[in-house]
Amino acid sequence: MNKTIHWLRRQLKRSFDRIRNENLKKNALQAIPFWIASVITGLLAVLYTKLFVGAEDITAAVFHFHKWLLFILSPMCFVLAWWLVQRFSPYARGSGIPQVMAAIQISSPRTSPIVDKLLSFRIILIKVLSSLVMAVGGGAIGREGPTIQIAASIYKITYQLLPKWWPKIAKKNMMVTGAAAGLAAAFNTPLGGIVFAIEELTKTHFSYYKTAIFSSVIIAGLSAQALLGPYLYLGYPKLTGITASIFLGVALVAVLTGLVGSGMSKLILFIFSLKARLKFTWQHVAYVVGCALIMAFLAFFVSTEVLGSGKDIMQKTLFTSDKYVAWYTPLLRIGGTMVSFTTGAAGGIFAPALGAGASIGSLVAGWFKVSDVNTNMLILSGMVGFLTGVTRSPFTSVILVLEMTDQHNVIFHLILAGMVASLASILIDKHSLYDHLKVQYIKDLNTVEETEKTEQVTAAAAELENKDAV
Repeated sequence: MNKTIHWLRRQLKRSFDRIRNENLKKNALQAIPFWIASVITGLLAVLYTKLFVGAEDITAAVFHFHKWLLFILSPMCFVLAWWLVQRFSPYARGSGIPQVMAAIQISSPRTSPIVDKLLSFRIILIKVLSSLVMAVGGGAIGREGPTIQIAASIYKITYQLLPKWWPKIAKKNMMVTGAAAGLAAAFNTPLGGIVFAIEELTKTHFSYYKTAIFSSVIIAGLSAQALLGPYLYLGYPKLTGITASIFLGVALVAVLTGLVGSGMSKLILFIFSLKARLKFTWQHVAYVVGCALIMAFLAFFVSTEVLGSGKDIMQKTLFTSDKYVAWYTPLLRIGGTMVSFTTGAAGGIFAPALGAGASIGSLVAGWFKVSDVNTNMLILSGMVGFLTGVTRSPFTSVILVLEMTDQHNVIFHLILAGMVASLASILIDKHSLYDHLKVQYIKDLNTVEETEKTEQVTAAAAELENKDAV
């Protein structure tokens, strides 16, 4: 008995010695900021989700009350959403993912003021407000990209609030982890968040920050689930009994969606290049109003499927007997996304890309009159293919769709769709939409920095001249 007690004491002493170990303390202190930011990210993602759904419900209510009111509501909301970004935080526009990529690439102690323009509390506030106003106006936007920029901002702010004596943490790792946690919380797809961080956001060796990403993604996801429950973004579509021949259909849909997704990205960049030539504010306002009226016109005279994030199309085609969309539905989804995204207001392209891909998959299934189960397979393949065409991240696209539906039995079909779409999209453009926009943001920031330096030099020279004159 005495020997047993003595042995237990020795084990307890060794345990306490390990706790007193400086490296263990350091690792624990380094992990705490990630965990705190993860909880905040999860809670804010839930709040943002509920507000976004409420905003889309307002649009539907207004449209059903009097359709013509959309011709008033959309221009007002589009202009207000654009003005909020233009007036208070220009880098809150669009998706937010290219901004995060740019912030990660240029992050260094010297560039902190520049990174603050891309990730900050103001970004969070304006991103949420502008995207919600756009959603009320019927914009074909999503909340997932904005959630990623919001989460990266939360992590960066947490990093900045750390006292000087806190063990050193790499700011870049904080931002990468924040973006991964944001995607995980937005879609409820933890593996998707991890793969997104590896495939899209950084080229750094994964082992350097894998613990931070794993723990942050888990905590952010659990925080969101604590309020929303263990939900799937879409649900459980029926996929039992798919035929072997569907692989041909998957490849066809992947080629089409890869080409169209990449082509849409190319057109968006072309529109941005044309907008860059506009010199006066009234011209930008006129463009935004024109975009709003186009959305209202299409919704009023063609179909309301042009409005919103596109999630309704995914749910309708996957979970009801109404499997086949009209021939013009993909055009509405693609056109609505282009019109909404190029206004300059805040709003993501992830969900609209998934909706557009689902509509193409449904359309192809309608051409060949395949069974309901095979139609579901083509719809999911279209979602993977179109998102890959836009982002050039096939593995992220595959994992996201798998986790949204919990259908791991079709993983090989979706991997085929992602890889074929990735190859097809290269025929249109070698780089993704996000890569192009990231480069543009970095150029803009460098131009702003040079302008500010020039102004500072000019002001200093003027001050010297005044002193000499005195």
